[in-house]
Amino acid sequence: MATMDAPPRWDRKMQQRLAHGEAAALGELYDRFASLVHGLAHRVLGDERGADGITREVFLQLWENPEAYDPQQGPLRSWMAALTHRLAVQRLRATETAALARGGEGTTEDLERKVHQASVAARADYIVQAMPAPLRAALELAYFQRRDYRQTATDLGVTEDEARRRLRLGLQLLSTAHDTRPSGTPPEPGPLT
Repeated sequence: MATMDAPPRWDRKMQQRLAHGEAAALGELYDRFASLVHGLAHRVLGDERGADGITREVFLQLWENPEAYDPQQGPLRSWMAALTHRLAVQRLRATETAALARGGEGTTEDLERKVHQASVAARADYIVQAMPAPLRAALELAYFQRRDYRQTATDLGVTEDEARRRLRLGLQLLSTAHDTRPSGTPPEPGPLT
C-alpha cells in the first residue's frame, strides 16, 4: 500500500525528470493525467476539439516549463487541474467574446454567467474525481441509484453512522465547487512564458 508521501515524492521526481528533458516522463505524465485534463477542459468548453487543444497546451506548457510547478505548493494533479481550468476559461471567454463581437446573441452578463456555470461544473467534476473512493462510492449510490443512507450502508457494508458520515463529508466537499478554486488546490499557476 502506498504511503501518504508517495504522491508528493512522485510529483517531485516527475518535475525533476521533466526538467532534465526526459521524454519518457512526459509520456508517463500524459498516461496518468490526460483523461483528467481533457475531461475538465471539455466540461468547461463543451467542445471536443477545444478540449483536445487545451490538453495539448497543458502538457506542452509543463514540458517547456517544468519549473513552473512547485511541489511545495501541492500535488501535481491539483496544479494541472488549476492550469487546465484557467486555460479553458480563458479560451471560453475569448470564444464567446468573439461571438458577441460578431453580433451573436446574448450579453456580457450572459457570457459571465456561462463562464461561471462552466467553472462550477468543472470544479465539481474535479472534486468528485479527487475525493477518497469511500466518499465517492457513497455519493454515487445516493445520487445515481437513489439510495438513502440506510440502503447505502447496506450496499457498502458499513454502519449507518459511517454511511451518514461519508455522505455528509462528500457533500461538504462538493459544496466547495462554488469557491474560486477546487478544494485543496494551490494558487493558480502564474503565467508561463
